[in-house]
Amino acid sequence: MLVKRGNEPRKGHWSIPGGLLELGESLVEGLKREIAEETGLSVQPQAVVEVVDRIDLENGRDGGRVRYHYVIVDYWCSILAGEAAPASDAADLHWATPAEWRDSNPYNLEVIALEVIAKAWQMARTAGALT
Repeated sequence: MLVKRGNEPRKGHWSIPGGLLELGESLVEGLKREIAEETGLSVQPQAVVEVVDRIDLENGRDGGRVRYHYVIVDYWCSILAGEAAPASDAADLHWATPAEWRDSNPYNLEVIALEVIAKAWQMARTAGALT
């Protein structure tokens, strides 16, 4: 599942759903809340897929002051309830097909996002969660 970000950072860009933890919130609680806020779905995390260091600089890659520094923990989740639809934190939502994220990448996903999706897909297939 991909969401078109409704807020900064990267407003208007497509990405894997996620967001910031609230003070005192556990990682799993924050994951469930953020997914619900962006997609309307209730999920159960199954496994950590990847941990990514994300550093955004004011003037791009070659210099400038650090604007944002996030440590992103991507999970493979199963859906418990709800109908997928863009919610309060997302401008749009799309269930990407393997052909889209493997071949054509019409949502202009970053390389790391494509790698995380491929790894999660393989984890789900190995676990028998995909048919």
